[in-house]
Amino acid sequence: MQQLQVKDKTFVVSIHESDIQQEVRRVAAEISRDLAGREPLFLPVLNGSFVFAADLLREVNIPCEVSFIKLASYSGTNSTGEIREVIGLAKDITGRHVVIVEDIIDSGLTMAHMIDTLEKQNPASISVCTLLVKPDALKVEVPINYCCMRIPNDFIVGYGLDYDGFGRNTRDIYTLLK
Repeated sequence: MQQLQVKDKTFVVSIHESDIQQEVRRVAAEISRDLAGREPLFLPVLNGSFVFAADLLREVNIPCEVSFIKLASYSGTNSTGEIREVIGLAKDITGRHVVIVEDIIDSGLTMAHMIDTLEKQNPASISVCTLLVKPDALKVEVPINYCCMRIPNDFIVGYGLDYDGFGRNTRDIYTLLK
């Protein structure tokens, strides 16, 4: 059992890189098929989705653009429930097909906030693409068009996800050891 120490917490590997990459390729193929001819604008949510977004976009085979937005709702291992917009959208999305790229959807509050904010800018469509979703943690319904994996309501790190800013730089995903 491969373990990872991040600050004061111990994590154990739960999703291997090969499984992640297989699902990333599957979702990229679905997006490429569904949005062919539409030149979508991908909006990765920083910081957590940067690794997923990079791998995903290398697999997407249609013309597209990328811009970044940063929203925050976590403190330590818990969602604060309060969403702070840190970096706003610099692109005009009127009439554009927008794909939000997120690392993980747990409560759904951050994603609901982001969708509401983007809808006010009159895009042609908004799709949500996430690496992970925690169905048991959802507090609000959010439309998830593309999902790589559904996971239990455990705290995880790796592959871009962090614990207090650390642990993002692993190829695998690790679950907090209880």
